[in-house]
Amino acid sequence: MRQTEVLVIGGGPAGLSAALEAASLGCDVTLVDSDLALGGQLIKQTHKFFGSKEERAGTRGFKISEMLLEELHGYKDKIKVHTNCTATGYYKEDGVISCVIGEEKYFRIQAKKIVMATGAQERLLPFPKNHLPGVYGAGAVQTLMNVYGVAPGEKVIMVGAGNIGLIVSYQLMQAGVEIAGIVEAMDKIGGYWVHAAKIRRMGVPIYLRHTIKEAIGDQIVKGAVIQEINDKFQPTGTEIKIDADIICMAVGLTPTCEILWQAGCKMIYVPQLCGHVAQRDMNMRTSHPDIWVAGDAAGIEEASAAMVEGRIAGVGVAKSLGHGNASEQAKRLEDYKGRIADLRGGEVGQKICQGLKVCTVNQWEV
Repeated sequence: MRQTEVLVIGGGPAGLSAALEAASLGCDVTLVDSDLALGGQLIKQTHKFFGSKEERAGTRGFKISEMLLEELHGYKDKIKVHTNCTATGYYKEDGVISCVIGEEKYFRIQAKKIVMATGAQERLLPFPKNHLPGVYGAGAVQTLMNVYGVAPGEKVIMVGAGNIGLIVSYQLMQAGVEIAGIVEAMDKIGGYWVHAAKIRRMGVPIYLRHTIKEAIGDQIVKGAVIQEINDKFQPTGTEIKIDADIICMAVGLTPTCEILWQAGCKMIYVPQLCGHVAQRDMNMRTSHPDIWVAGDAAGIEEASAAMVEGRIAGVGVAKSLGHGNASEQAKRLEDYKGRIADLRGGEVGQKICQGLKVCTVNQWEV
């Protein structure tokens, strides 16, 4: 049995930020992440971030990851890191988390406080022959290209015109891969226009109000049939056949929150946040007095917001453990809450704020 003051589960932008903030206020932190390297989605992101100077606007995602890891190095005496380590379960009777490093090393860890920053899972679409080699989620394509330097194929059909679909399409073209078309079920593009404009300038067709009907091929993907849909999302128009060797799905994410369910946290379905999320207070504490949440595990949002949420959660756990100066804690929380309010000030942020009203409480009853 291992012991720690603070256990942070997830080493992406939210988890790194929470660990750094808690350590800076004096907490001893253990950080576990299932990937081989820390950074989460940041290490795949080659595009420049929006926002303000505080949120590193104009900096590419993988560079932000490098900055966070450099900051982490400065707290190596306070933060113990386990990569390739999966938190497999929470035991309510004693608050113990079980972890597996690789496939061989198993240990249990008991923490005074836990920050859940487990990120999100990709959604996939069911359609005939979606089992064929050549059907990917957008995250897998990003990993192949931006982490391992491998082009997934030569010609791609992208399903989904949200930010992820648009950004990954552009990154594929930068790698010399042709985009045969982007298929979007809604009647408008879901991502930022700045991303869509780059795609359209390069001549990529965007099929609004269309869906993928089936993949073409026997042993591998050789194309797909797409079809227009009506207001009830039922196929109604002419079928279009598109040749391609890759079908990439960017149809959204769902918060990863299994351990929150296991711990008995109050959960609520919030469509604006893309799934079930834990109810939380203004400092990201859940209904469980020892568990905080941050990042995509708290609701699908941009990485900039995830990092600020992580900072808020880090202050929250340190405050609950009696670490740090009260006035310094209040100053940091005021700053971080102002920054995240600014990030949510646009049209996309309005949707997030609507969802947060449903699942946020001012203060938990004692």
